[in-house]
Amino acid sequence: MKEENWKLSDYYKGKRVLVTGHTGFKGTWLCKILSLFGAEVTGYALKPPTAPSLFEISGISDKINSIEGDVRDFPHLKSVFEQVQPEIVLHLAAQPLVRRSYEAPVETYETNVMGTVHICECVRLFPCVKSFLNVTTDKVYENKEWAWGYRENEPLDGYDPYSNSKSCSELVTHSYKSSFFQNMDTAVSTARAGNVIGGGDFADNRIIPDCIRAAEKKEAVIIRNPHSTRPYQHVLEPLFVYLMIAAMQAEERQYEGSYNVGPEDRDCISTGELADLFCESWGEGMSWVNQYDGGPHEANFLKLDCSKLKSVFGWKPVWDVKTAVEKTAAWSKAWLNGENMDLYMEKQILEYQEQREKEQRDV
Repeated sequence: MKEENWKLSDYYKGKRVLVTGHTGFKGTWLCKILSLFGAEVTGYALKPPTAPSLFEISGISDKINSIEGDVRDFPHLKSVFEQVQPEIVLHLAAQPLVRRSYEAPVETYETNVMGTVHICECVRLFPCVKSFLNVTTDKVYENKEWAWGYRENEPLDGYDPYSNSKSCSELVTHSYKSSFFQNMDTAVSTARAGNVIGGGDFADNRIIPDCIRAAEKKEAVIIRNPHSTRPYQHVLEPLFVYLMIAAMQAEERQYEGSYNVGPEDRDCISTGELADLFCESWGEGMSWVNQYDGGPHEANFLKLDCSKLKSVFGWKPVWDVKTAVEKTAAWSKAWLNGENMDLYMEKQILEYQEQREKEQRDV
């Protein structure tokens, strides 16, 4: 069963879905998609991590069952599973920032490692869960700064506390899968996504949010390392992949596994090139300056090989990095102009879905 034959909106209608980390950037967009698909969504997360926050801007809390909680709090998490009886669990809750992980390594490991243990244990205890997806990162691999993309069978060994904790999260999931889930009616996968951009990301120390803040102030964007290269993709790309994997493995367990989720090779570009695309898309004389700040170690070159995802599911990206930047800039201008962002997010999701389904039909 290839991805082009699979209509996600039909599958998720009426499904009980638990999303951890739903108040974050990716989590909010994911809940918005699931709500449009007619799923019964429960979110479990801390309060929104930024102010302003996409979670509050989107108004999604009125359309889902939003529960404030910490994945480090196992008794509370377990009680939510007992109450909700989820059929599908999508685990996005994390401390997601490299720089923050240097400042708070213990918090990072507690959240990203023990949080995953707690989620896996709840999935083990509640047979209602038929499909579980743990979302990690492209930074789980031992980075050798080579020019080709990492494949799913490469060694896991992230350098910094964030990346390493996510490597550990992968290993925890693999252990639970080997020890418990193989003998249960529960399909399990992990998804290793590249860098995502999109409207509503207000995090610190991220290139596109920094660009938008500078544009709002009519200042030049400060770029810390214009030569670092990353696989950039619009946030809707990996979210639709997560939903596809979770749905298809629930139907046929042959689809279980670990999957890289990234753009085409041509969209693996430097930070400086991304800033160029943003300035061109935003207009109004936007520019950027190189101002290295001597921050902590981060990989200079990182690229994913997504051949497995393409081969197994017949998947391919819809929006290239230029389109992703344009959609992000358009979202941000709409927000700054006071538009209804609930409707604007719905519009972008439907645009993306329509283009994806058109390309599937044309294959």
